[in-house]
Amino acid sequence: MALRRGRGYASVNYPTGMNLGGDPSQALVHATTMGAFVVTLSSVDLGQGITTVARQCAAETLGVPVESVIVDTADTDTGPHCMGTFASRGTHRVGNAVIMAANEARAVMLQVAADELETDAEDLETDGTGYIVVKGAAQRRIHVSDVALAAHFAQGRTISGRGIYLKERNYPDPETGEMDPDSCQAHACTVADVVVDDETGVVEVVSLHNTYEVGRTINPGLATQQVEGGAWMGVSHALFESCEPGYPASRDHGPTSFSDYLMPGPADCPTQVSVLLERPAGTGPFGAKGIGEMTANAPIPAIANAIYDAVGVRLTVMPFTPESVLRGLDALREPR
Repeated sequence: MALRRGRGYASVNYPTGMNLGGDPSQALVHATTMGAFVVTLSSVDLGQGITTVARQCAAETLGVPVESVIVDTADTDTGPHCMGTFASRGTHRVGNAVIMAANEARAVMLQVAADELETDAEDLETDGTGYIVVKGAAQRRIHVSDVALAAHFAQGRTISGRGIYLKERNYPDPETGEMDPDSCQAHACTVADVVVDDETGVVEVVSLHNTYEVGRTINPGLATQQVEGGAWMGVSHALFESCEPGYPASRDHGPTSFSDYLMPGPADCPTQVSVLLERPAGTGPFGAKGIGEMTANAPIPAIANAIYDAVGVRLTVMPFTPESVLRGLDALREPR
């Protein structure tokens, strides 16, 4: 009896968004009297960081510090339309809508600034620190807060913008079957190292190495946490979670609370190394793709392949329990 080590690989590609009867999201942007910018969305942040990404997209487009941007997720009664937080669509759909709205607001902001500086809007640029300056004459400048004050109290103008990104519904070509069901696809590969106890059947995931091609990484910290948090879920699916073990024949032994619903604890979490690759998508906000859901996928078959590499047992039903490993080992020992 021994501890056996194995390594498994798995790769995945995953679509961004859906091919419903259209897949739109809207955004509104407006300046306050003091020059902050409010982004209004109905998109829900489930912890994946869409509010941070929306702030970054707005700030980059407007040319102002990210600290000057406030994101208000409102609700579905009062906010602009959003199809929802699903299908790994948030960054792609919402980011594009925010950029469109911010561009419209930026055009008004520059025109107000041009009137104050007595120049043409085409001759102005933002410096990213909160000032609008005349190109080639940086000493001629005006702060965004002064522009907002002028817009509200001198010129009677609203610095605002509207944006909507729509992925139109696409139908297959009747001759070839070719179609465009999504906006772009992200790609990933996970390498899993495991240790399998061939006496008890216990599987330990020692490490995961993740490589994700994400288009453009708008926020590397959030993207890395998305990858590694999703990988934790993959380990949980692979080795622990079994919400209805007897379904559909019987539901008698399903867990009734989180106290008896198995998930990995701190001692079960593997070491992770994650690398983000950039290959910008033509349709994405600054080239970004969606990676939300796919991060739980690749670890599962990688762990299954690693178990096979360690002890020769091919498991196809989750979770990969000690019992299933031992049954597989027994089957290998049976005379053929």
